[in-house]
Amino acid sequence: MNGAPGFRIASVGYRAALDDLRRVRETVFVQEQNVPLEEEWDALDPLCHHVVAYDSGTGQPIGTGRLTPERRIGRMAVLAGWRGRGVGDALLLALIGEARRRQWPEVSLNAQVGAEAFYARHGFLPHGERFREAGIEHRAMRRRLGAPMAIEHVDEAVAIVTALATQARRSLYVYSRELDPGLFDAPPVLEALRRLATRQRGGEVRVLVQDAATPQRNLAPLIGLAQRLPSVFAFREALDPVDRGYPSAFVANDDAGYYFRPLGHRFDGEAGLEHGGRARQLREEFGHVWERARAVSEYRALGL
Repeated sequence: MNGAPGFRIASVGYRAALDDLRRVRETVFVQEQNVPLEEEWDALDPLCHHVVAYDSGTGQPIGTGRLTPERRIGRMAVLAGWRGRGVGDALLLALIGEARRRQWPEVSLNAQVGAEAFYARHGFLPHGERFREAGIEHRAMRRRLGAPMAIEHVDEAVAIVTALATQARRSLYVYSRELDPGLFDAPPVLEALRRLATRQRGGEVRVLVQDAATPQRNLAPLIGLAQRLPSVFAFREALDPVDRGYPSAFVANDDAGYYFRPLGHRFDGEAGLEHGGRARQLREEFGHVWERARAVSEYRALGL
């Protein structure tokens, strides 16, 4: 399986690739993170589906990951010199792809707290309290494969909007009452929106609000981001009384992702990353209201 330029991803047999797995996992977990060697290797390893990233030039292993019979992803590791170059993304996508091939309805993992945003970008939602594993703070996360996901809490809402912005090919559509404090000012969401806005020409983020004055008065961080990238972000305010009374809120992208909240002042709702029909329906609904709404020109002059 090809990765980005410079590396490739391969599914490997545990025994045949044990030396390659050791080179990466013991470097990252044992040497860098001080995980005891006896805790790094377990009885599940021979039973797992393993993937390894290899340097295309030297053939040396540079990253690993595994999928357990318990439908869990783990032992995700990338050597320091290769981090930030898409290796982790490619490994994770390969493992998700294998779970799909097996027709599993869900996969889960325990993410190191510092990696929560990485997994959120790939549609994993946090659940439960943080805990310590091998002396490192973790958070349980899971992703549904195929079926919609229930969103119940703000941290799940932050994760799914991060995923929607990451999945978007070029465009993201946001319908909100007043930019939802706790959601659209969350650092992972703002970073995902910044990445969408800067990764290619022609990207756009359209934001419809029912109340433009409150975010302006509160100096909403999203407005500040939009001012730095004015060719990408556009804001409009609903004027029609029916539109202003619309009780729901949603986010949809131009791929197959959506997050719908029946009551716009709450975070609970449902979401999916593989539901093109529902995403298209919400985009069409958004477009009708967008045409009737007014441009919020005062945001560009706010001077944050």
